[in-house]
Amino acid sequence: MFGLWTTFTSVVFYVTLAVSLGGLVGNGLVLWHLGFHIKKGPFSVYVLHLTAADFLFLCCHVAFSIVQAALGSQNTLYFVITFIAFATGLWLLASFSLELCLSEVFPTCYQGCRPRHTSGIVCGLIWALSPPAVLLPAHACGQLRAGARPVACLRYHAANITWLLALACVACVAGLVLLVWVACCSQRPRPKFYSIVLGSVLLLIVCSLPYVLYWSLRPLLNFLLPIFAPLATLLACVQASSKTLIYFTSGRQPGKREPMRAVLQRALGDGAQHGIGGLSLPMSVI
Repeated sequence: MFGLWTTFTSVVFYVTLAVSLGGLVGNGLVLWHLGFHIKKGPFSVYVLHLTAADFLFLCCHVAFSIVQAALGSQNTLYFVITFIAFATGLWLLASFSLELCLSEVFPTCYQGCRPRHTSGIVCGLIWALSPPAVLLPAHACGQLRAGARPVACLRYHAANITWLLALACVACVAGLVLLVWVACCSQRPRPKFYSIVLGSVLLLIVCSLPYVLYWSLRPLLNFLLPIFAPLATLLACVQASSKTLIYFTSGRQPGKREPMRAVLQRALGDGAQHGIGGLSLPMSVI
């Protein structure tokens, strides 16, 4: 039985590593083209930062997996650092989904009330606030140093779990409202990033929530269900790697072979964004 468990964990470990390496390549290509070669609209800024968060998550996982395989030891600090990138991506997806939903449901009001540089400011705040939101409960619970503070750990961890579940709910509700609105209520064409948001939210439900659950109940799950940790990590790496496939699929035209930059330009880039209720949004509002 012990030999079977060792074989299973080794297989999952190397499959996860292979998925992560593939995701690093895909996210790196998107970062390169979208960051330096494609003219970005307001929602493309969210995609750029979301891709950066996925790339950082996969990079941390690959680096710490190699260290773990080489040294044969695990450190909770590795998991905490990796989870910062994961939480940042979750927060970015929630903001992206909510803003696209609002822009479609309330197009005129949204365009008139949207401050300049909203996307960049929101993404910057998310990058700044995510590390302390993860590190504070990790520090209180003894994951960064020896000696936990039970009362502070319980308080910070409960707030952290509430925050993560709220982000997941915002993303899911925004995606559901967008789906119903476009399918049943709207007379306009589908917004540009419609399929990207729905695909990302579906990945969140299927692949990201187990990783959030593992973060929330890590000691208990390690004791009662040790198989959960490697599977949740595998699913988290799948969701971080699969978003690039959604970008390529949404920009690809059937029956045509085009350069990758052209496909990503069609899927993600726009000088005048036509995703806000069919109205043109100039680059100056990013």
